[in-house]
Amino acid sequence: MTDYAHLLPLAQEAVDLAHDLMRKLQPGALTFKGDRDMASDVDYAIERAVREHLAAKAPDIGFLGEEYGSSGDTSALTWALDPVDGTVNFIHGSPLCAISLGLIHRTHAVLGVIDLPFLGSRYHAVQGHGAYADNRRIRASQITDLRDAVVAIGDYAVGAEASRKNTERLAITEQLTRHVQRIRMHGSAAIDLVWLAHGRIDAFVMLNNNPWDTVAGVVIAREAGALVVDIDGTPHDVNAAATIGGGKLILPPVLTLIQRSLTQAKPA
Repeated sequence: MTDYAHLLPLAQEAVDLAHDLMRKLQPGALTFKGDRDMASDVDYAIERAVREHLAAKAPDIGFLGEEYGSSGDTSALTWALDPVDGTVNFIHGSPLCAISLGLIHRTHAVLGVIDLPFLGSRYHAVQGHGAYADNRRIRASQITDLRDAVVAIGDYAVGAEASRKNTERLAITEQLTRHVQRIRMHGSAAIDLVWLAHGRIDAFVMLNNNPWDTVAGVVIAREAGALVVDIDGTPHDVNAAATIGGGKLILPPVLTLIQRSLTQAKPA
């Protein structure tokens, strides 16, 4: 197994740049990308700065960003960046937003750095080296009883087919409310995944998977001892349809509830 630890300092440098920009810049003008989907000037500024920095320091590694798409050779190693994960939170002044930079080897997450600029926390992991919050080792929750679980769910859908997609999401929410202790919606997949890694939530359910949203958080959660899978229970990768995570004992019943909800939500 290839060791990617030598690329962690470079990733940290890039996220330092992003952190400084997010802290000092105002959201500025908004660019609407679709129904209730937008990017701020800060999203674009951060992505440009990180893309340029990484291209100069590691030109052989491809790049995939939420705002400007892919560049370079993405056939082997690819950086995946969400410059502002939780843009709606950011433009409303909520501290629940993050910078998420991950590294993909072909289809698998192998390195991740996630910074929470307004909460003063940074998480990182490299495959095979454990997961860390502010350079202290972290472990995911290992609770065994679904009734004790705090479960975070991803945002409800907007845009095309939102009504159908939200029928599924509402069915899952309804099932979870019957069985878990609490449900949370933070509005940032990066935060959900690092808080899963840190034991601040016990499971995470998101019925979509954009690599810039999930790559960094998936490797951090896995290195902390969580499992992250697709909707059918197979290991998560960049081609997964959903992003579902939890401790080894709590994930199976959560996954069963989700699959039951989706079956019941299907039109007759």
